[in-house]
Amino acid sequence: MAVAIKNKEKIVYTKGKKKKAVARIGIRKGKGTIRVNRKLIDTISEQYVKDIILEPIKLAEQILGKNFNETINITINIKGGGTMGQAHAARTALGKALIEWTKNEKLKELFLSYDRSIIIDDVRQKEAKTFLRKGARAKGIKSYR
Repeated sequence: MAVAIKNKEKIVYTKGKKKKAVARIGIRKGKGTIRVNRKLIDTISEQYVKDIILEPIKLAEQILGKNFNETINITINIKGGGTMGQAHAARTALGKALIEWTKNEKLKELFLSYDRSIIIDDVRQKEAKTFLRKGARAKGIKSYR
């Protein structure tokens, strides 16, 4: 998590990871726009994916008020992985960024009690395929005849 000051403007940068997906987020003062890979979040066709990404904002509204997100601009840049991995990486990065932006301990406690993965990266990786086998752990069937 980094806080940068450019032209007397506070910007918070964070990142989140899930499998091979990495999401980087920047938050600054603005009019409430949320962009994912330079496109507005409304262009995401899968509603379930959009709900996963926006989950920290919906939870934060309980503590910070309904209109707090209309005062900030959020830019999300996601690379690698699949659709759901990218959504969870963006969710984690957004949760971290909101805590860093607001400096609110109640918000952090709310995120931890609701779901720990909103703040903490999931570092688990897929196990590599083993040489001369079908998968990471699968073995061939032994024939006795």
